[in-house]
Amino acid sequence: QVQLVESGGGLVQAGGSLRLSCAASGRAISSYVMGWFRQALGKEREFVAASSDGGSSSYYADSVKGRFTISRDNAKNTVYLQMNSLKSEDTDVYYCATDIRPRTYSSRWSPDYWGQGTQVTVSS
Repeated sequence: QVQLVESGGGLVQAGGSLRLSCAASGRAISSYVMGWFRQALGKEREFVAASSDGGSSSYYADSVKGRFTISRDNAKNTVYLQMNSLKSEDTDVYYCATDIRPRTYSSRWSPDYWGQGTQVTVSS
């Protein structure tokens, strides 16, 4: 069983930055797609970013492209989401996610494991 624990959320002013971390336990992450989703109350969970091929490939939602960067440290079994130029519309609960088995990332990626989420609030 994989455990994912997010941290780093908080309150930040618009234009500011935050870095989220997701520490995985239960297995090594190097062979798996790792990613971030976000969800606002009453809305569907939406894709934010994903990292595959050990970290050599990255994918982003159009809404965050150029502002957010996903990275991973396989030795620390941790994935990160650096969020810059934050906007009020980035306010959400952010979830880390991964798969039950190694597979190729696709735009229809539907993870199997989820963290508990970390709140990000951007004040305007």
